[in-house]
Amino acid sequence: MDKVIILSGLSGAGKTVALRALEDGGYFCIDNLPLTLIEPLLSTLRGRENIVRIGISVDIREKEFLSDANQILSDLKRQYNLEILFLEAEEGVIIRRYKETRRPHPMRSFYREDDLPRAISEEKTLLSPVRDVSDRIIDTSAFTPHQLRQMIISVYSTMEETQPIILSLISFGYKFGVPPNIDLLFDVRFLPNPNFIPELKPFKGTDNVVYEFVLKNDDTKKLLTHITGLFDFLIPQYIKEARPYLTIGIGCTGGRHRSPAIAEELSRYIKERHNLLPKVVHRDME
Repeated sequence: MDKVIILSGLSGAGKTVALRALEDGGYFCIDNLPLTLIEPLLSTLRGRENIVRIGISVDIREKEFLSDANQILSDLKRQYNLEILFLEAEEGVIIRRYKETRRPHPMRSFYREDDLPRAISEEKTLLSPVRDVSDRIIDTSAFTPHQLRQMIISVYSTMEETQPIILSLISFGYKFGVPPNIDLLFDVRFLPNPNFIPELKPFKGTDNVVYEFVLKNDDTKKLLTHITGLFDFLIPQYIKEARPYLTIGIGCTGGRHRSPAIAEELSRYIKERHNLLPKVVHRDME
C-alpha cells in the first residue's frame, strides 16, 4: 500500500466530510475503527494490488482505546507510510454546528444535552494523545463542508505523489475572519476596491472585467513584483527543506473582488515559474 491516513479530531469538526472526500479521492475508507485493530487490518490488506490508499477514522466513540494512542500510532508510523490528520474547531463553532444539525454529541451519555462546553472540553482531553502525534492539524472553524472537502482533496490527491510540495492559495475577506493554518499572509486591502464601482460591484474577482481592473493598477503590479520575488526565493527553500505543505492567504475586505483576482494571478505565476499546481480556494467569493 502506498499511503495510510488516520483521520481523527473533535466531534463536529468535519471528520465525516473529510472521510468521504478521501473516499471520493480513491481511498479505501473505514469509519470508527478501534486503534488496536488498525495494525491487524493493515497487515491483512498489505500486498492487495487493488487497495493502495487507505483512510481510517478514529474518534471518541472508542475512548477505551485512546490511552494507548501515542504508542500504537508511533508503532504504526514505523511500519507504514502513515499520516495522522487531526481536525478541530473553535468551541463556539462546534456548539453552533450541533445546534443547527440537532444531532447529539457522542459524550451525551456523560453530560446533559445542554452541557456541550463541558462535553467538548472532556473530548479534547481524551483525544489529546492522538493530537500530540498528528502530522497535520486543521482548524475547520472558517470552512464550509464544501470548502473542507476541497481542501482534503487538494492535499491528499495524486498530486501529492508528483509534486515536491502541496501549495494552496486561499482568498478571503477580513470581515469574515482570517482562515486558520495560514503560512504566508498578504493583505491587499490598500488596492482600489471594485466594490465601490457600480459597474464592477456585481462581478467577482475571477470575472475578466474585475480581474483586469485589479491587475492593471500600478500598485498591483508593484505588489506582484514583490510577492513573486519572495516566492522565487521561498518556494525552492521550502522544497529543499522537504516541507510537505504551504498555505498562502490573500485577504481583502470582503473576499469577493481583489483577493480572488490576486490569488488567481499568483496561481498562474506559480504554475509557469515553479511548475507546481496550486489549489485555489475562494472562501468568501460567493
